[in-house]
Amino acid sequence: FHGGGQTSPVGRTRTAPADTAKAERLRLGVASCAQYEQGWFSAYRHMANEPLDLVVHVGDYIYEMSWGHRHVRKHDAANPTTLQEYRDRYALYKSDPDLQAAHAACPWVVTWDDHEVDNDYTNDRSPLTSDRDFFLRRRAAAYRAWYEHMPVPPSMAPNGPAIRIYDSWRFGDLVDLFLLDDRQYRSHHACAQGKGGRSLFTDCAERLDPKRTMLGAEQEAWLRDGLSRARARWTLIAQQTLMAETDRAAAGASERVYWMDGWDGYPAARQRLLDAMAARRGANHVVLGGDVHMYAVADLRSASGPVIASEFVGTSITSQGPSAESVRTRLARNPDLKYLRGDKRGYVVVDITPSSCQAHFEVIDDVTDPATGKRRLASFAVAAGKPGAVPA
Repeated sequence: FHGGGQTSPVGRTRTAPADTAKAERLRLGVASCAQYEQGWFSAYRHMANEPLDLVVHVGDYIYEMSWGHRHVRKHDAANPTTLQEYRDRYALYKSDPDLQAAHAACPWVVTWDDHEVDNDYTNDRSPLTSDRDFFLRRRAAAYRAWYEHMPVPPSMAPNGPAIRIYDSWRFGDLVDLFLLDDRQYRSHHACAQGKGGRSLFTDCAERLDPKRTMLGAEQEAWLRDGLSRARARWTLIAQQTLMAETDRAAAGASERVYWMDGWDGYPAARQRLLDAMAARRGANHVVLGGDVHMYAVADLRSASGPVIASEFVGTSITSQGPSAESVRTRLARNPDLKYLRGDKRGYVVVDITPSSCQAHFEVIDDVTDPATGKRRLASFAVAAGKPGAVPA
């Protein structure tokens, strides 16, 4: 690319197979949660060296806020609220050579989560301000900067504080990929009235309200229709976070505790999506996610019935994870969670063939070392026609 007297480095893209072509293999990299201050982007460097066809980034590409400990570098300004400030934050992140290498290595498809705008925001509401008009101006600035800096088409140009980014792609007869937006249209947090910015609560009637939505009515209808039309061997749904129901109560607690900022805050919406999957008998569904700073493998069920889909969640590129104790407790209290690991940073390589979908959890050795090495932590596989992941 040439512009302003400058010429960009050379990058590489790939041409997807035609919709009706026989495709024997697709390799995806799944990434999320790259807090600039908490570590070097070495995971992106190793991802750039993988033989990937596509990177799927499921959110928190930048962080608007400073948090965590053991910072190796610093944001160069306070939390952004204006368009120029968000542009500057993207410029800072994109100055990183490892992130540049990952973009140059292969094409990306991208969605956002909350930190591209404001932590834990829901639709038109921020937990940090009661001024809706101010927040929508901030959201418009953040969405515009995201559009300007991400590899998305001109058709996604924002209209003020609104932009449609959910989309789907087909890779021959092998994969139908759906990429979702679970931030812009969602209902506000349940059970949270008058309780500030907290998002962990015991149950309440509001959480179970069937009118509550994670995706919005229009996106739900689009996804339901798309799933009904999907004809490839595998259907992948890439979205921001952990979809499986997860009790987050402490060990020995008698009441279940839910994280209202995730799918557990929207169980009716999750059930509608799982029902749409279950209606496609014989289809192979895999859900991909991020956000929770853990590797996770889970079974997804419709109304406590048989397993209808498998879920693979990637850890963060840099953002610090949960404590070992909380991870052990979640595994003990949630039998549909087959694997959790929150102490490692890295990414996921998803390797798909007609007979299987394998997820390889790739971890870096030390997020504070820019020259750190990489190793494979674990691998899981789903066989076509047999939902449920097993160690590979």
